[in-house]
Amino acid sequence: MSCTQTIIDYGLRSIGIGERLLPREGYDLCQQFTLIGSGLIWNLYFAILALAMGFVLATAVAMAKASPRSWLRRPANAFIFLFRGSPLFIQFFIAYEALVLLPRAGVDILGLTVQTSWLTKAWAGALIVLTLNTTAYTAQIFHGALMSVPKGDVEAADAYGMTGWTRFRRVIWPTMLRLAWPSYTNEAIFLFHATTLVYFSGFPAFQQRGDALYYASYFADRTFNPFVAYPIAAAYFIVATLLLIWLFGRVNRRLNRHLLGQGGRVRYRPLLVR
Repeated sequence: MSCTQTIIDYGLRSIGIGERLLPREGYDLCQQFTLIGSGLIWNLYFAILALAMGFVLATAVAMAKASPRSWLRRPANAFIFLFRGSPLFIQFFIAYEALVLLPRAGVDILGLTVQTSWLTKAWAGALIVLTLNTTAYTAQIFHGALMSVPKGDVEAADAYGMTGWTRFRRVIWPTMLRLAWPSYTNEAIFLFHATTLVYFSGFPAFQQRGDALYYASYFADRTFNPFVAYPIAAAYFIVATLLLIWLFGRVNRRLNRHLLGQGGRVRYRPLLVR
């Protein structure tokens, strides 16, 4: 089988497109690169959706943590402490066991039967855990940035006549993002790497549709050589991480464009003539 045919057969296998069965012989580099790269689709799925939903939830939790009202502040503090204080690996197992305990036939709510069996699948259950975990860490980052917003900016907004939601949207929130973005970039990288824990969690891979580490482990077990499949997986993650850093760097330059000039780049211009 040529490498091109291997890519056609297994390039999208992790999402159910292509060959139904995994390779049983050969295990050449093309097969390993193709299938491990196919599994990376799930890692990107977990990372992108968890970051997107966690970003919105973290903003709300950070605001609740900064609220003077105890009925908002205390639950936010408890939520952040719970998910930052316990290992993500344990959170996966506890969440899976809790979701399995739900009736598989569904839960009756106001006379309607709500199906719950889908929550035990990795695409849903693991995504929920990753979202809650990154929400807690991101909320702590955003809260620190929120407390660091210069009072002069807020006073200037008040003097300009901004109040309530307008002041938050136009002044406080953009300043908070600028202050928090470098730390949030690190959190995004850590979350992307944490998606590899889904393979070790209790959430099963449906019809052998696993992530990158699932296929790397498959080849390592059958070739008895972990020094090929796992470095391939690591290489994929390094490339994806570099793309993530580039993307977040672009956003950072956009957020700070008024400080660094057009395009957000620092230009070095030596003074040659006084």
